[in-house]
Formats: sequence, structure tokens, C-alpha cells
Amino acid sequence: MQAVQKAALAAALSSLVLMGAGSALAGDVVITVTGVQARGGDLLVGLQNAAQFMKHEGDHGEIIKAPAAGTRVVTLKDVPPGDYSVSVLHDLNGDQQMALANGMPAEGWAMVRGETLRAAPTFDQVRFTVPASGDARVNVAMQYPSVR
Repeated sequence: MQAVQKAALAAALSSLVLMGAGSALAGDVVITVTGVQARGGDLLVGLQNAAQFMKHEGDHGEIIKAPAAGTRVVTLKDVPPGDYSVSVLHDLNGDQQMALANGMPAEGWAMVRGETLRAAPTFDQVRFTVPASGDARVNVAMQYPSVR
């Protein structure tokens, strides 16, 4: 993520825990987050649709307090069908925003296909679909800055 734009990444990962109302045609989204490190802080997991992407908005989310190292699984209920991005922030300092150092992430983060990103993502690069027929499963791998 050498060329990540500071404002774009901070906006995408900062306020991920807003909850929305359920829908008659809604399913569960099961998010498997791999590579979580036990660094303290909270893990913020959230969904954003195309209109909310890279903004301080979101419809569904969860906070995992002081996550243990390993894999964490989050189930978000009653998500309407459509395209979404999933964003995860390992918020070490408790400010619910991505901390940056020299324009680069200073806290752990994850998005769909995040390991392939080399710049701020577009919605199409990180989206997945919740089908009208039911539930969706998404796997994301945490990316952490090197500890120095």
C-alpha cells in the first residue's frame, strides 16, 4: 500500500460500526477475519454500500473488544441484497479512525482482496455481493504495518 491516499483510507476505515434496520429480504453476512494480532485496542468490522464507500458511513457493523490473536468470525444480521465492501480496522488508540504515519496505515486493516491493493481502493476492487437468495460469506486478511 505504498501510494495510499491518506484521506481516502482514513475515511473508509474510520466509522464502521453504524447499525441499520433489517429488511424483509435480508440475509446474514459471515465475515472471517484472518491474521488478527493481539495488540490491544478494538477490531471494528463494518459494511458499506457504493454510496457510503470511503465515507464516514455504514449500515452494519460490530466491535470486537481487545481481540485475541488468530481468526475472528463476525456475523452481521439482516443485510439487504446488494453489493458491499467490508472494512476492518484494528483501532489501537481508540479514536475509531485509521492512524497514519507518513501517509501509510499505522494500524491493522482489512478489505476484500486487500492484500492486492497498492493504492486507495475503488469500490469495484473490494466489493462482494449479498444475493437475494440468502446469506454471504466473506474472508478478509488483516494487513499490519511493520513494528519498528
